[in-house]
Amino acid sequence: MVRFRSPRRPITAVVLLSLVLLWPLLCLGIRLFPGEGEESEIGGISRFSEAPEYRNGGECPASSNRELVSSCDQSLVHIAMTLDSEYLRGSMAAVYSVLRHASCPEHVFFHFIAAEFDPMSPRVLTQLVRSVFPSLNFKVNIFREDTVINLISSSIRQALENPLNYARNYLGDILDPCVNRVIYLDSDIVLVDDIRRLWNTTLTRNRVIGAPEYCHANFTKYFTDNFWSDPVLSRVFGSRNPCYFNTGVMVMDLMKWREGNYRRKIENWMQLQRKRRIYDLGSLPPFLLEFAGDVEAVDHRWNQHGLGGDNVKDSCRSLHPGPVSLLHWSGKGKPWIRLDMKKPCPLDYLWKPYDLYKPNLLRLRQSGDHQPLILSTASNSNFIAYSNYFF
Repeated sequence: MVRFRSPRRPITAVVLLSLVLLWPLLCLGIRLFPGEGEESEIGGISRFSEAPEYRNGGECPASSNRELVSSCDQSLVHIAMTLDSEYLRGSMAAVYSVLRHASCPEHVFFHFIAAEFDPMSPRVLTQLVRSVFPSLNFKVNIFREDTVINLISSSIRQALENPLNYARNYLGDILDPCVNRVIYLDSDIVLVDDIRRLWNTTLTRNRVIGAPEYCHANFTKYFTDNFWSDPVLSRVFGSRNPCYFNTGVMVMDLMKWREGNYRRKIENWMQLQRKRRIYDLGSLPPFLLEFAGDVEAVDHRWNQHGLGGDNVKDSCRSLHPGPVSLLHWSGKGKPWIRLDMKKPCPLDYLWKPYDLYKPNLLRLRQSGDHQPLILSTASNSNFIAYSNYFF
Protein backbone atom coordinates (compact mmCIF):
# COMPACT_ATOMS: atom_id res chain seq x y z
CA MET A 1 0.00 0.00 0.00
CA VAL A 2 2.78 2.36 0.76
CA ARG A 3 4.24 1.92 -2.72
CA PHE A 4 0.94 2.94 -4.28
CA ARG A 5 0.34 6.04 -2.15
CA SER A 6 3.75 7.61 -2.01
CA PRO A 7 4.08 8.66 -5.75
CA ARG A 8 0.97 10.87 -5.64
CA ARG A 9 2.56 13.74 -3.77
CA PRO A 10 5.64 13.98 -6.00
CA ILE A 11 3.44 13.86 -9.11
CA THR A 12 1.19 16.61 -7.76
CA ALA A 13 4.20 18.67 -6.80
CA VAL A 14 5.76 18.23 -10.22
CA VAL A 15 2.55 19.32 -11.93
CA LEU A 16 2.21 22.40 -9.75
CA LEU A 17 5.86 23.31 -10.19
CA SER A 18 5.52 22.90 -13.96
CA LEU A 19 2.50 25.19 -14.04
CA VAL A 20 4.32 27.85 -12.04
CA LEU A 21 7.36 27.70 -14.31
CA LEU A 22 5.39 27.57 -17.54
CA TRP A 23 2.71 30.09 -16.61
CA PRO A 24 4.54 33.10 -18.10
CA LEU A 25 4.91 31.17 -21.36
CA LEU A 26 1.25 30.16 -21.30
CA CYS A 27 0.25 33.77 -20.78
CA LEU A 28 2.51 34.81 -23.63
CA GLY A 29 0.90 32.19 -25.82
CA ILE A 30 -2.53 33.57 -25.02
CA ARG A 31 -1.42 37.03 -26.07
CA LEU A 32 0.23 35.92 -29.28
CA PHE A 33 -2.30 33.42 -30.55
CA PRO A 34 -5.08 34.93 -32.67
CA GLY A 35 -8.67 34.96 -31.57
CA GLU A 36 -11.17 32.33 -32.57
CA GLY A 37 -11.38 32.03 -36.35
CA GLU A 38 -8.29 34.13 -37.01
CA GLU A 39 -5.49 31.57 -36.78
CA SER A 40 -5.38 31.08 -40.55
CA GLU A 41 -5.39 34.84 -41.06
CA ILE A 42 -2.30 35.39 -38.96
CA GLY A 43 -0.59 32.44 -40.59
CA GLY A 44 -1.17 34.00 -43.99
CA ILE A 45 0.14 37.39 -42.89
CA SER A 46 3.39 35.96 -41.55
CA ARG A 47 4.22 34.75 -45.05
CA PHE A 48 4.58 38.26 -46.49
CA SER A 49 7.95 39.95 -46.47
CA GLU A 50 8.38 43.60 -45.63
CA ALA A 51 8.79 45.75 -48.72
CA PRO A 52 11.77 48.07 -49.10
CA GLU A 53 11.05 51.61 -47.98
CA TYR A 54 10.97 54.28 -50.65
CA ARG A 55 11.48 58.01 -50.08
CA ASN A 56 10.69 61.10 -52.12
CA GLY A 57 13.16 62.42 -54.63
CA GLY A 58 14.52 65.94 -54.52
CA GLU A 59 11.91 67.27 -56.94
CA CYS A 60 8.99 66.31 -54.69
CA PRO A 61 7.01 68.79 -52.58
CA ALA A 62 8.36 69.24 -49.07
CA SER A 63 6.51 67.39 -46.32
CA SER A 64 6.13 69.47 -43.18
CA ASN A 65 5.07 66.59 -40.94
CA ARG A 66 4.74 63.06 -42.33
CA GLU A 67 3.22 61.86 -39.06
CA LEU A 68 0.12 63.98 -39.71
CA VAL A 69 -0.62 62.96 -43.32
CA SER A 70 -4.34 63.33 -43.97
CA SER A 71 -6.54 61.53 -46.45
CA CYS A 72 -7.89 64.99 -47.31
CA ASP A 73 -4.52 66.31 -48.48
CA GLN A 74 -5.15 67.38 -52.09
CA SER A 75 -1.41 67.41 -52.88
CA LEU A 76 -1.34 63.61 -52.62
CA VAL A 77 -1.98 61.06 -55.35
CA HIS A 78 -5.09 59.22 -54.16
CA ILE A 79 -5.54 55.57 -55.14
CA ALA A 80 -8.57 53.40 -54.37
CA MET A 81 -8.22 49.62 -54.36
CA THR A 82 -10.18 46.72 -52.92
CA LEU A 83 -8.54 44.50 -50.33
CA ASP A 84 -9.67 40.95 -49.60
CA SER A 85 -8.30 37.52 -48.76
CA GLU A 86 -8.77 36.07 -52.25
CA TYR A 87 -6.78 38.73 -54.11
CA LEU A 88 -4.53 39.71 -51.22
CA ARG A 89 -1.35 38.56 -52.90
CA GLY A 90 -2.17 40.56 -55.99
CA SER A 91 -3.00 43.68 -53.98
CA MET A 92 0.32 43.60 -52.15
CA ALA A 93 2.18 43.27 -55.44
CA ALA A 94 0.20 46.15 -56.93
CA VAL A 95 0.97 48.48 -54.01
CA TYR A 96 4.63 47.51 -54.12
CA SER A 97 4.83 48.27 -57.84
CA VAL A 98 3.25 51.71 -57.34
CA LEU A 99 5.75 52.64 -54.63
CA ARG A 100 8.72 51.19 -56.47
CA HIS A 101 8.17 53.36 -59.55
CA ALA A 102 6.71 56.49 -57.94
CA SER A 103 8.84 59.63 -58.10
CA CYS A 104 7.21 60.83 -54.86
CA PRO A 105 6.13 57.68 -52.96
CA GLU A 106 5.55 59.63 -49.74
CA HIS A 107 2.89 61.61 -51.59
CA VAL A 108 0.76 58.59 -52.45
CA PHE A 109 -2.30 57.73 -50.35
CA PHE A 110 -4.12 54.41 -50.64
CA HIS A 111 -7.82 54.13 -49.87
CA PHE A 112 -8.43 50.41 -49.40
CA ILE A 113 -11.95 49.00 -49.55
CA ALA A 114 -12.47 45.86 -47.44
CA ALA A 115 -15.61 43.74 -47.27
CA GLU A 116 -17.29 43.64 -43.89
CA PHE A 117 -17.51 39.83 -43.76
CA ASP A 118 -14.36 38.77 -45.59
CA PRO A 119 -12.62 35.69 -44.09
CA MET A 120 -9.81 38.08 -43.14
CA SER A 121 -11.29 40.87 -41.04
CA PRO A 122 -10.59 44.52 -41.89
CA ARG A 123 -8.59 44.74 -38.66
CA VAL A 124 -6.29 41.92 -39.73
CA LEU A 125 -5.99 43.32 -43.25
CA THR A 126 -5.00 46.67 -41.76
CA GLN A 127 -2.30 45.03 -39.67
CA LEU A 128 -1.05 43.21 -42.72
CA VAL A 129 -0.67 46.38 -44.78
CA ARG A 130 1.12 48.12 -41.92
CA SER A 131 3.47 45.15 -41.49
CA VAL A 132 4.39 44.92 -45.17
CA PHE A 133 4.51 48.69 -45.80
CA PRO A 134 5.40 50.36 -42.47
CA SER A 135 5.50 53.94 -43.82
CA LEU A 136 2.59 53.73 -46.28
CA ASN A 137 -0.11 56.39 -46.14
CA PHE A 138 -3.40 54.51 -46.18
CA LYS A 139 -6.86 54.08 -44.79
CA VAL A 140 -9.03 50.96 -44.73
CA ASN A 141 -12.70 51.59 -45.44
CA ILE A 142 -15.27 48.91 -44.64
CA PHE A 143 -17.77 48.17 -47.39
CA ARG A 144 -21.09 46.69 -46.33
CA GLU A 145 -21.91 44.02 -48.86
CA ASP A 146 -25.64 44.23 -48.17
CA THR A 147 -25.46 47.62 -49.87
CA VAL A 148 -25.34 45.92 -53.25
CA ILE A 149 -26.02 42.21 -52.72
CA ASN A 150 -29.68 42.44 -53.79
CA LEU A 151 -28.74 44.27 -57.00
CA ILE A 152 -26.24 41.72 -58.30
CA SER A 153 -27.36 39.40 -61.07
CA SER A 154 -25.69 36.20 -62.25
CA SER A 155 -22.67 36.58 -64.52
CA ILE A 156 -20.74 34.42 -66.99
CA ARG A 157 -18.15 33.81 -64.26
CA GLN A 158 -18.99 33.42 -60.57
CA ALA A 159 -15.99 35.48 -59.47
CA LEU A 160 -17.60 38.50 -61.14
CA GLU A 161 -20.53 38.26 -58.73
CA ASN A 162 -18.41 39.10 -55.68
CA PRO A 163 -20.01 42.18 -54.05
CA LEU A 164 -16.59 43.78 -53.64
CA ASN A 165 -16.37 44.04 -57.45
CA TYR A 166 -19.13 46.62 -57.18
CA ALA A 167 -17.41 48.77 -54.54
CA ARG A 168 -16.17 51.11 -57.28
CA ASN A 169 -19.82 52.15 -57.79
CA TYR A 170 -19.82 53.61 -54.28
CA LEU A 171 -16.45 55.38 -54.10
CA GLY A 172 -18.18 58.75 -53.89
CA ASP A 173 -19.85 57.58 -50.66
CA ILE A 174 -17.16 55.32 -49.22
CA LEU A 175 -14.25 57.74 -49.42
CA ASP A 176 -14.10 60.88 -47.32
CA PRO A 177 -16.12 63.77 -48.82
CA CYS A 178 -12.91 65.79 -49.02
CA VAL A 179 -11.43 63.34 -51.57
CA ASN A 180 -12.32 64.96 -54.88
CA ARG A 181 -10.24 62.88 -57.25
CA VAL A 182 -9.01 59.30 -57.20
CA ILE A 183 -7.38 56.65 -59.36
CA TYR A 184 -9.20 53.34 -59.12
CA LEU A 185 -7.01 50.27 -59.65
CA ASP A 186 -7.87 46.58 -59.75
CA SER A 187 -5.83 44.21 -57.57
CA ASP A 188 -4.41 42.19 -60.47
CA ILE A 189 -2.17 44.92 -61.90
CA VAL A 190 1.43 46.07 -61.61
CA LEU A 191 2.78 49.47 -62.58
CA VAL A 192 6.12 49.96 -64.29
CA ASP A 193 5.83 53.75 -64.51
CA ASP A 194 5.31 56.75 -62.26
CA ILE A 195 1.71 56.85 -61.02
CA ARG A 196 1.79 60.66 -60.98
CA ARG A 197 1.82 60.68 -64.79
CA LEU A 198 -1.56 58.97 -64.77
CA TRP A 199 -2.74 61.23 -61.95
CA ASN A 200 -1.99 64.31 -64.05
CA THR A 201 -4.57 63.27 -66.65
CA THR A 202 -6.82 66.24 -67.43
CA LEU A 203 -10.53 65.46 -67.61
CA THR A 204 -11.87 67.84 -70.26
CA ARG A 205 -15.42 68.80 -71.29
CA ASN A 206 -16.80 68.16 -67.81
CA ARG A 207 -16.00 64.44 -68.04
CA VAL A 208 -16.23 62.27 -64.95
CA ILE A 209 -13.94 59.39 -65.93
CA GLY A 210 -10.65 58.98 -67.76
CA ALA A 211 -9.54 55.55 -69.04
CA PRO A 212 -7.96 53.91 -72.08
CA GLU A 213 -10.59 53.30 -74.76
CA TYR A 214 -10.66 50.43 -77.23
CA CYS A 215 -12.88 51.49 -80.12
CA HIS A 216 -11.86 48.53 -82.29
CA ALA A 217 -13.62 46.10 -79.92
CA ASN A 218 -17.06 44.76 -80.87
CA PHE A 219 -19.14 46.91 -78.55
CA THR A 220 -22.39 45.09 -79.28
CA LYS A 221 -21.21 41.90 -77.56
CA TYR A 222 -21.32 43.55 -74.13
CA PHE A 223 -25.14 43.60 -74.23
CA THR A 224 -27.76 40.97 -74.95
CA ASP A 225 -30.28 40.79 -77.75
CA ASN A 226 -32.89 41.91 -75.22
CA PHE A 227 -31.05 45.21 -75.05
CA TRP A 228 -30.39 45.80 -78.75
CA SER A 229 -33.88 44.74 -79.81
CA ASP A 230 -35.53 47.24 -77.50
CA PRO A 231 -36.11 50.49 -79.44
CA VAL A 232 -35.78 52.62 -76.31
CA LEU A 233 -32.75 50.97 -74.72
CA SER A 234 -30.81 50.75 -77.97
CA ARG A 235 -30.96 54.55 -78.26
CA VAL A 236 -29.48 55.13 -74.80
CA PHE A 237 -26.13 56.18 -76.24
CA GLY A 238 -27.78 58.90 -78.29
CA SER A 239 -25.22 60.86 -80.26
CA ARG A 240 -22.33 59.28 -78.37
CA ASN A 241 -19.88 57.04 -80.21
CA PRO A 242 -19.50 54.35 -77.53
CA CYS A 243 -16.21 52.51 -77.13
CA TYR A 244 -15.27 49.75 -74.72
CA PHE A 245 -13.14 50.73 -71.72
CA ASN A 246 -11.91 48.62 -68.82
CA THR A 247 -13.06 49.74 -65.37
CA GLY A 248 -9.99 48.25 -63.67
CA VAL A 249 -8.00 51.45 -64.29
CA MET A 250 -9.89 54.74 -64.04
CA VAL A 251 -9.15 58.35 -63.15
CA MET A 252 -12.32 59.58 -61.46
CA ASP A 253 -13.57 63.07 -60.61
CA LEU A 254 -15.50 62.31 -57.43
CA MET A 255 -16.94 65.82 -57.17
CA LYS A 256 -18.68 65.41 -60.53
CA TRP A 257 -19.54 61.81 -59.67
CA ARG A 258 -21.38 62.91 -56.55
CA GLU A 259 -23.02 65.91 -58.23
CA GLY A 260 -24.28 63.71 -61.07
CA ASN A 261 -25.55 61.04 -58.64
CA TYR A 262 -23.92 58.36 -60.78
CA ARG A 263 -24.14 55.82 -58.02
CA ARG A 264 -27.92 55.92 -58.29
CA LYS A 265 -27.83 55.84 -62.10
CA ILE A 266 -25.68 52.71 -62.08
CA GLU A 267 -27.96 51.10 -59.51
CA ASN A 268 -30.92 51.80 -61.79
CA TRP A 269 -29.24 49.86 -64.60
CA MET A 270 -28.55 47.00 -62.21
CA GLN A 271 -32.21 46.91 -61.20
CA LEU A 272 -33.25 46.81 -64.84
CA GLN A 273 -30.76 44.02 -65.47
CA ARG A 274 -32.46 41.82 -62.87
CA LYS A 275 -35.77 42.30 -64.67
CA ARG A 276 -34.74 42.22 -68.31
CA ARG A 277 -31.29 40.55 -68.55
CA ILE A 278 -29.68 43.17 -70.79
CA TYR A 279 -26.05 42.06 -70.25
CA ASP A 280 -24.01 39.08 -69.03
CA LEU A 281 -20.77 40.56 -67.74
CA GLY A 282 -20.73 41.60 -64.06
CA SER A 283 -20.07 45.18 -63.00
CA LEU A 284 -18.72 46.57 -66.30
CA PRO A 285 -21.87 47.13 -68.45
CA PRO A 286 -23.53 49.76 -66.20
CA PHE A 287 -20.38 51.86 -66.52
CA LEU A 288 -20.49 51.45 -70.30
CA LEU A 289 -24.14 52.48 -70.36
CA GLU A 290 -23.41 55.67 -68.44
CA PHE A 291 -20.01 56.70 -69.75
CA ALA A 292 -19.06 54.94 -73.00
CA GLY A 293 -18.51 57.60 -75.65
CA ASP A 294 -17.91 60.28 -73.03
CA VAL A 295 -14.67 59.05 -71.44
CA GLU A 296 -11.45 61.04 -71.38
CA ALA A 297 -9.18 58.91 -73.55
CA VAL A 298 -6.01 57.85 -71.69
CA ASP A 299 -3.02 56.38 -73.51
CA HIS A 300 -3.31 52.59 -73.92
CA ARG A 301 0.01 52.17 -72.14
CA TRP A 302 -1.88 52.65 -68.86
CA ASN A 303 -3.92 49.48 -69.20
CA GLN A 304 -2.34 46.56 -70.99
CA HIS A 305 -5.33 44.45 -70.02
CA GLY A 306 -6.51 40.93 -70.75
CA LEU A 307 -3.30 39.20 -69.63
CA GLY A 308 -5.39 36.68 -67.67
CA GLY A 309 -7.16 35.44 -70.78
CA ASP A 310 -10.89 35.89 -71.25
CA ASN A 311 -13.63 35.37 -68.65
CA VAL A 312 -14.14 31.73 -69.56
CA LYS A 313 -10.74 30.35 -70.51
CA ASP A 314 -7.43 30.86 -68.72
CA SER A 315 -5.11 31.46 -71.68
CA CYS A 316 -1.83 33.21 -72.35
CA ARG A 317 -1.87 36.50 -74.20
CA SER A 318 0.73 38.87 -75.53
CA LEU A 319 1.02 42.59 -74.98
CA HIS A 320 -0.78 45.09 -77.15
CA PRO A 321 1.54 47.02 -79.51
CA GLY A 322 3.17 50.09 -78.03
CA PRO A 323 4.79 51.19 -74.75
CA VAL A 324 3.72 49.77 -71.39
CA SER A 325 3.12 51.60 -68.11
CA LEU A 326 0.64 49.23 -66.45
CA LEU A 327 0.15 45.47 -66.82
CA HIS A 328 -3.32 44.12 -66.05
CA TRP A 329 -4.16 40.44 -65.62
CA SER A 330 -7.88 40.89 -66.19
CA GLY A 331 -9.65 37.69 -67.15
CA LYS A 332 -9.83 34.29 -65.54
CA GLY A 333 -6.10 33.56 -65.06
CA LYS A 334 -4.03 35.23 -62.33
CA PRO A 335 -0.21 35.24 -62.36
CA TRP A 336 0.28 34.11 -58.76
CA ILE A 337 -1.94 31.07 -59.31
CA ARG A 338 -0.27 30.06 -62.56
CA LEU A 339 3.20 30.55 -61.10
CA ASP A 340 2.36 28.36 -58.09
CA MET A 341 0.96 25.68 -60.38
CA LYS A 342 4.20 25.73 -62.40
CA LYS A 343 2.14 26.63 -65.48
CA PRO A 344 2.97 30.32 -65.97
CA CYS A 345 2.42 32.36 -69.08
CA PRO A 346 5.49 34.23 -70.35
CA LEU A 347 4.20 37.61 -69.13
CA ASP A 348 3.57 36.24 -65.63
CA TYR A 349 7.31 36.52 -65.05
CA LEU A 350 6.90 40.32 -65.27
CA TRP A 351 4.62 40.15 -62.24
CA LYS A 352 6.89 37.89 -60.18
CA PRO A 353 9.46 40.55 -59.06
CA TYR A 354 6.69 42.37 -57.20
CA ASP A 355 5.44 39.29 -55.33
CA LEU A 356 6.02 39.70 -51.60
CA TYR A 357 4.42 36.39 -50.65
CA LYS A 358 6.84 33.78 -49.32
CA PRO A 359 5.18 30.36 -49.12
CA ASN A 360 8.18 28.35 -47.93
CA LEU A 361 9.53 29.81 -44.71
CA LEU A 362 12.24 27.19 -44.30
CA ARG A 363 13.57 27.88 -47.77
CA LEU A 364 13.65 31.59 -47.01
CA ARG A 365 15.71 31.13 -43.89
CA GLN A 366 18.15 28.92 -45.73
CA SER A 367 18.47 31.28 -48.68
CA GLY A 368 18.90 34.42 -46.59
CA ASP A 369 15.98 36.16 -48.32
CA HIS A 370 13.71 38.63 -46.49
CA GLN A 371 12.61 37.06 -43.23
CA PRO A 372 8.86 36.61 -42.89
CA LEU A 373 7.14 39.13 -40.69
CA ILE A 374 5.83 38.39 -37.22
CA LEU A 375 2.71 40.46 -36.91
CA SER A 376 2.41 42.83 -34.01
CA THR A 377 -1.08 43.78 -32.93
CA ALA A 378 0.17 47.09 -31.58
CA SER A 379 0.01 50.14 -33.81
CA ASN A 380 0.66 53.76 -33.02
CA SER A 381 0.48 55.04 -36.58
CA ASN A 382 -1.69 58.00 -37.51
CA PHE A 383 -2.14 56.68 -41.04
CA ILE A 384 -4.46 53.79 -40.15
CA ALA A 385 -8.14 54.48 -39.82
CA TYR A 386 -11.43 52.73 -40.27
CA SER A 387 -14.62 54.06 -41.70
CA ASN A 388 -17.92 52.27 -42.14
CA TYR A 389 -20.16 52.67 -45.15
CA PHE A 390 -23.77 52.69 -44.03
CA PHE A 391 -27.02 53.75 -45.62
